[in-house]
Amino acid sequence: MIPQFLKSMVESRATRAGRLFDGFIQTLIVLSLVAFSLETVDTFEPWVYRWLHIFELGCIAVFTLEYVLRIAVAEKKLAYIFSFFGLVDLLSILPFYLSQSLHHLQTIRSLRLIRLLRLVKLARYNRALHHLTEALKLAREELILFWTATIVLMYLAAVGIYYFEHEAQPDVFRSVFDSLWWAVATLTTVGYGDVYPITAGGRLFTFFILMLGLGVVSVPTGILASAMTTVRARESKNPLTKELLLKDE
Repeated sequence: MIPQFLKSMVESRATRAGRLFDGFIQTLIVLSLVAFSLETVDTFEPWVYRWLHIFELGCIAVFTLEYVLRIAVAEKKLAYIFSFFGLVDLLSILPFYLSQSLHHLQTIRSLRLIRLLRLVKLARYNRALHHLTEALKLAREELILFWTATIVLMYLAAVGIYYFEHEAQPDVFRSVFDSLWWAVATLTTVGYGDVYPITAGGRLFTFFILMLGLGVVSVPTGILASAMTTVRARESKNPLTKELLLKDE
């Protein structure tokens, strides 16, 4: 039987213990990310890296304990384990345990990058970030539809520019796959300038793709803004929603 004090501390901010617990975890997440960044500096003395490693071990211990506690206090344990935040909590500590059994250096380095998911953990504790995650869930169907259409549009743009520019620039637009880089840079309105059309048809085609690219940037912004407005309206109408939003999925 899990003590009520422990359950309220882990799942709620309504108590002083819960707020302290949340504040401690948030601080540790930020410090662990700072430590991760410091590890990439190659000019420190060896003792600095040893202390950074010790600090990382401490973070792993705390995050592991937090994960175990959240499973223990969850009413529906499997629901938490397979929830968004449950998977984030697991992935934020999993690289360390996997690296203990893997000895290939490049594999370990790749796994260490997964630690950056700790940044996502902050969304559980920060009200504004939690609003964002709720908005993403609310607008997920519209966003999936939009990004699917964007991928299709990107492919069509790559095919189009390939047929316009392949003969004029066979070394640049060698295939549709090479043209995808141009499509990404153009649709996102970045325009690096490393690959560009030189034919009249290619330039006219680029103009229309750039116009569509403006929508690629603006449409998801509008969708998220609308969803966040809905989330805030729900919260203002129902005072209990604040507390519910802060609990795990």
